[in-house]
Amino acid sequence: MKPIRHLQPAGEAIFKDRYTTKAKEMLTSWHAGMTGDYAVVGLPLSKPSISHSGASFAPGAIRNALQGFSTYSGELGKDLTTSILDFGDFYMDPTDVIGNQHRLYEGMTDVYATKASANWFVLGGDHSISHASIRAFTEQYGDVGVIQFDAHHDLRNTTDGGPTNGTPFRRLLEDGSLKGEQLVQIGIRDFSNAKAYDQFAKDNGIQVYTMQDVLSQSLHSILEKELLRLSKLTSHIYLSLDMDVLDQAFAPGCPAIGPGGMDSMTLLQGIDYAAQRKEVKAMDIVEIDPTIDIRHMTSKIAAYAMLQYMKGKQR
Repeated sequence: MKPIRHLQPAGEAIFKDRYTTKAKEMLTSWHAGMTGDYAVVGLPLSKPSISHSGASFAPGAIRNALQGFSTYSGELGKDLTTSILDFGDFYMDPTDVIGNQHRLYEGMTDVYATKASANWFVLGGDHSISHASIRAFTEQYGDVGVIQFDAHHDLRNTTDGGPTNGTPFRRLLEDGSLKGEQLVQIGIRDFSNAKAYDQFAKDNGIQVYTMQDVLSQSLHSILEKELLRLSKLTSHIYLSLDMDVLDQAFAPGCPAIGPGGMDSMTLLQGIDYAAQRKEVKAMDIVEIDPTIDIRHMTSKIAAYAMLQYMKGKQR
């Protein structure tokens, strides 16, 4: 039979500029024994969310959003040429929410134990996944400092509703994975939290910076101070990026959108700056629901945040 002209495999019939490398092309499937500077793993769990959420679809959406960017940084004058080892996504049982959280902890324990990467991208999922990831990270690397970008404290009690996406950092404190002084919360928003949880943060020595603090002090100065402080307490620093730290104008795909948040450029510059510290070794990105996003705006910021992290490491 005569071959059909111009036909390519499904998904590959796309325009290709010979001089442009898309960021998605950096993704390389991980196999045992492979090592590199960066790795990514998906934790597609969102059923513990307090509000309706399709954040389980976010790992794939963020990977796809990388296709919208090139690997070239004009600011640095160079390409990001290294691969991102892709571990894939963890399987989540359709009904076993508590079991899924434990499976994520077991899976991330195994992932970090490979020591395959110097830097880790962890794609949620809702914010409940951070408990599994950070707990496993601390067990692998020892004392860890955490910088949480978030509108919410996520220090809710587990009596009302169990281990939801509003509880991960309280659980980390209560199970001994973190001490209060090792946790920094940036971007906490007015009318988004309860007095009891604000007091819990104070009582436990958590460093809290509200959006008003960000406006009056600047994100750069806050990060400069806290990165230095954490580097004296710990040898590794983990960034936890809840996308609802952004104003609703920038992140329409967040289940808990609201006004009065951070703008995307401020956040992205902060990620770049934080990643320049050698102690910063991981970043999770959570709370994106692609089913309600507008033109993939929120997933694109998440993908850009990954590139900003890599750019910071190249400086």
